Amino acid sequence: MRVGFATEAAPGRDNEDYAAATPDIAVLLDGAGTPPGSESGCTHGVAWYSRTLGSTLVASMTQSAESLTDTLADGIKTVASLHDSTCDLAHPGTPSATVIMLRCTSDALDWLVLADSTLVLDIGEPEPMVITDDREAHVGARYRATVDALDSGSPEHIAAHRAYVEGMRHHRNRDGGFWVAAIDPLAAEQALAGTIPTSRVRAAALLSDGATRLIDRFELATWQQAINILDRQGPSGLIHEVRKAEQSDPNGSRWPRGKTFDDATALYCRF
Repeated sequence: MRVGFATEAAPGRDNEDYAAATPDIAVLLDGAGTPPGSESGCTHGVAWYSRTLGSTLVASMTQSAESLTDTLADGIKTVASLHDSTCDLAHPGTPSATVIMLRCTSDALDWLVLADSTLVLDIGEPEPMVITDDREAHVGARYRATVDALDSGSPEHIAAHRAYVEGMRHHRNRDGGFWVAAIDPLAAEQALAGTIPTSRVRAAALLSDGATRLIDRFELATWQQAINILDRQGPSGLIHEVRKAEQSDPNGSRWPRGKTFDDATALYCRF
């Protein structure tokens, strides 16, 4: 497996995404940011959580053949133990992250997707296989009207987005809501997971929702066109296209969104 990746923080912010790969595995996490003025109960922050859980998963995946679901559950438990004595892990805003895990063996590709980052598998058919967990989007659609009606970056929009994020916390990691990696290892059981023969897969893309904006929010490309960009221009090329679109609509009038710019990360694996 040959892997290339790129990651770019939203301007003026720490990058809360995490990406890593070896010749056999790839991992991507997208930390759930804490809006200005909102508390998390954690002294470490979202970027720390993404990097710590991500590096824990990489170490475990290279040392053990246990299922990706069990590996994620163990990783969530391990990271929780690292800050349960210093942070309020019961706080509804405690750091969390989406997760994509990919492991390549001689004849199979194991994958796992938790929350709204997206795995795209180029299987040599007219359309790629797109795997994403859209439960958060379905819950969020009920509450986005106020945020989407305001100009991005305005004081009113910032306040409305903070209220939106804090409201969504009440649906996190519970039945009828959506699931992310945070402190409960049982969240791993809610992940989408599967195995596909390696012979069927030409390439795989692991994309944070900041990178998929070009397709699923801006609708400026199809998933196949995104694969073509990754194939020809690499992950940085895809992120460049996202940034161009964001810059063309700074107030969110064409594409209403919570953040004008978002951290964007893309890994592209060829087999």
